This record gives sequence, C-alpha cells and structure tokens, in this order.
Amino acid sequence: MVVSLEMGWRHLLFENWPIDPVVMDTHLPDGLEPDVFDGSAWLSVVPFTNVAVRPKGVPARFGVRLPELNVRTYVTRDGTPSVYFFSLDAQGIASVVGARLFHHLPYFYARISLELVDGRVQFSSRRLHPGARPAHYEGSYWPTGEPFAAPDEAFAEFLVERYRFYTEAPDGTIRYTDVDHEPWTLYPAAADIERDTLLSADGFDRPDGEPTYYYSPGLDVVASRSERAPGQT
Repeated sequence: MVVSLEMGWRHLLFENWPIDPVVMDTHLPDGLEPDVFDGSAWLSVVPFTNVAVRPKGVPARFGVRLPELNVRTYVTRDGTPSVYFFSLDAQGIASVVGARLFHHLPYFYARISLELVDGRVQFSSRRLHPGARPAHYEGSYWPTGEPFAAPDEAFAEFLVERYRFYTEAPDGTIRYTDVDHEPWTLYPAAADIERDTLLSADGFDRPDGEPTYYYSPGLDVVASRSERAPGQT
C-alpha cells in the first residue's frame, strides 16, 4: 500500500475453529508463530462488506464499497498479537489488483452479494480469479443475544482485538500493516452455511465440530501503508 486507507467494516461474521498449533505452523511463513487460546490455534472465516474505502483524508462520500470474504489465523511476531491472511476474496478488480501489488495480500477476484433480509445477512461468494483454485461460500448469519465489548470476554478479545496484520511478499519477505479502530462490539451469533469450499481451497481439512460464531455490525478503520518487518533483508 502506498498510502494509508480509511474504510468501514460492516455486517461481519467471525466463524472460528480450533486447529492443532503444529498443523497451523506448517501453513505459516518463517518468522510468524501461531498464537493460541486454550491450547489451540484458530482458523477463522470472515464475510463482511467494506464501505467508503478511500485514501486517508478523502471524504467518505468518494469511497467505494467492496464486499469481502477472508480466511485468517492469529499469529505473533516479536510478541505482538497479529493476524495472518490465507486468502481474501473481494468484488472489485481494481481493488484486488491494487491490494496484491501494493499490500502483498493474497486477494482473489470473486462475485459477491451481501443483503439484509428479515434481520439476517444473506451472503454469497464465488471465486472467479483466473488460475486460482475455485472457492464458493454461501449462507446466512445473524446476532442471537445481547451486545458486549470484546475486551470484556477473553476469547472474543483474542480473536478481534488485534491491530496489526502480516503478509508474505512474493520475494518471501514478511511485511506488516497496522490498523487503528475503536474496540469491537460483538454479539453471540448463529449461522446457516449452505456451502463452504474456502478452507479446502486454502489447503486445510475441514475441522470437526461446530465453529464458534460472533457477529458485529462493524466499525471504522484506518490502515497504514505496508512496511517491511524488521530484520527482513
């Protein structure tokens, strides 16, 4: 990224599975370590929509909307809790190309729809990126309880109160971006996921059992430009 960006993240589902940390470590680049909670690494699928995406300082009315779906895990480097993305599917060819070039993120072009119907978010994504493994995700999700501040609940805080993400550039170096936002407000959530081939497309076996779900209506974010991690040559 050559400039900092401002945006809003809206109507998010955090769908979370425990993973053996040894297995997760085999999927991470050198220099990043799995972060664990209750002895497990965690793999998350996060559908949502970006709104008002624009360079920092530009009025929100000039921003663009960008529905997105990502697969992520939780890592540490030099003691900093962070996020690592395995894939990010998004609708918007120019945005996908820009994120790949300037932010070194594994973005894939997809056809995505997100609609609110009777209090539920209806979400559908089909990856159309040339040469990429196909991935299809379709379902609905909704809040089921009272809102709470993520820092007040240990597992929720572990998942969402992270203010840096790492990526691996094509030359093998590790890069990072810092993100700034208010603490998350979350709800307990339920979901009816009718189809999900994202995890297999990213090289994971589908975990046993049911995931843990959280929903958030969203918040506003500022993301810094991408920087080379210290110690990378």
